Amino acid sequence: MANSSGLANLTVAERIAAAFARHGVTVAFGQSIPTAFHLAAPRFGIMQAGYRTENAGGAMADGYARISNKVGVVTAQNGPAATLLVPPLAEALKVSVPVVALVQEVPLGQADRSAFQEIDHVKLFDPVATWVRRLDQAERADDYVDMAFAAATSGRPGPAVLLVPQDVLSLPAPLGRARQNAYGSFPLDPVIADPRRIEQAADLLAAARAPLIVAGGGVHLSKAAAALARLQEDCSVPVATTVMGKGSVADTHPLSLGVIGYFMGPGSRTHKLRDLVEDADVILFVGNRTNQNGTDSWTLFPDQARYIHIDVDGLEVGRNYEALRVVGDARLTLEVLREALLRRDLSTRHNARPAIERHIATEVAAWRAHVAAVAAANDAPIRPERLMADLDPLLTPETIMVADASYSTIWTTGFLTARVAGQRFLTPRGMAGLGWGLPMAIGAQLAMPDAPVVCFAGDGGFGHCWSTLEMLVRHRLPITMVVLNNQILGNQKHGEIVSFGGYTDACEFQPVDHAAIARACGCEGHRITHAAEFLPALRAAMAARKPVLLDVMTDPAAYPPITYFGNTLELPHPH
Repeated sequence: MANSSGLANLTVAERIAAAFARHGVTVAFGQSIPTAFHLAAPRFGIMQAGYRTENAGGAMADGYARISNKVGVVTAQNGPAATLLVPPLAEALKVSVPVVALVQEVPLGQADRSAFQEIDHVKLFDPVATWVRRLDQAERADDYVDMAFAAATSGRPGPAVLLVPQDVLSLPAPLGRARQNAYGSFPLDPVIADPRRIEQAADLLAAARAPLIVAGGGVHLSKAAAALARLQEDCSVPVATTVMGKGSVADTHPLSLGVIGYFMGPGSRTHKLRDLVEDADVILFVGNRTNQNGTDSWTLFPDQARYIHIDVDGLEVGRNYEALRVVGDARLTLEVLREALLRRDLSTRHNARPAIERHIATEVAAWRAHVAAVAAANDAPIRPERLMADLDPLLTPETIMVADASYSTIWTTGFLTARVAGQRFLTPRGMAGLGWGLPMAIGAQLAMPDAPVVCFAGDGGFGHCWSTLEMLVRHRLPITMVVLNNQILGNQKHGEIVSFGGYTDACEFQPVDHAAIARACGCEGHRITHAAEFLPALRAAMAARKPVLLDVMTDPAAYPPITYFGNTLELPHPH
């Protein structure tokens, strides 16, 4: 990074790059535009990670932010390129991930003249960002960069968009007062909840007959997993997670239920643990949006329970369940809540613990035996349960598991094991857009270059991002990519069968050899047609430390335990 003596005679593009570096940015996901910025950025220690499509680039910045706890930066040109950033920014907004998008505008003198690819970017981005501004004055470059990063990382994190006209980027930017503050890590200003509310929460939990904690993705964003794990153990309170909260606590802990919500149907780990949710009299939500999937369409949690809700965003607290409002950072608040609980009589909690642990252990053991029986089959095409059973022992606490939307998310979060609190499972659950799995894995790998990264995607979702394979080769990213190739849009086809008794033509694909596509892009690619071939190929891929794609021919009749399907889906199924 340039020192302060070298910051006196910079253009706006150079000053933006210098300010980004001050905020800790080392990677910017972008193609060639804004060219002035990308030419300047390397001088300030910022690498350009060149994506092939903007929607993938936005998902890369999202995945990078989730793993690094630093702002993800993505750049784009005005017009159609900018419009492609809308979906990934919507995802980041929904799930509170800080992303700063630097978007080039048409030159100032051409504004509102129907210039080439001109569009109203403020209106375009306003619904999917916490902050959208245009920098028109060269002397305010540092001001606007600082505002963008503060908007992205303070309060409830989310995306911020900085628009800069093309000609402004090349203007000289006068050096103002020296700046040292860095706003690139999050949460930027963690605040503890009202101590009186924390004491009330402790009273409710200590006196409860059957309390339950439900941890969402906010636990990871606030780095609260260790604090939650200590509270779970020391205070004898069972914990369930949402899909995005997967890994908030270890699945191996005797008081961990697993993932709850919309896939608690027959064959799921938590199917026969539903009573621990429905019988709970005090439920504590932590970093949890209480959205449709996490609540099984708002049918899962009991009306008669008393609710406590810890969240940094007061608008989320009580959105769907009237609750004791505990508005604050999850980590800081859980730490104080644990201390408050330990000052109270927890004999009821500790006395109830053995029976709860036995119940969880019994049902999880029965579920594991059931899955093992399904996975033991050497049928072709291959059952996804077999893939999960082969992968699970290979995962370490350091492995970053990424899944595309739809079935891939359910198979991985529902059937793989978080061995430690804080283990990461990345899924696009804000908007659940298909095709974001591999881009998010790329962002995660660039955030943690030494970590093993494994990504699962269905062939439907993977079809959105084939071109991204070239980026794996260009940046030498050792991601293991597994495509579940069942030649259908599984969730769509099966959902249509349940709802309408038939399915639309678009649900079925012609055969595609994804391994051949991978090889054409310079990756190693293998097609897996028999179950016994998968484990040795997976071991080799994960050990290779280079991009490898496994195209696995999976059973089109296989579907995960979605509660909406119930027993109405007339397909061969072992559950």
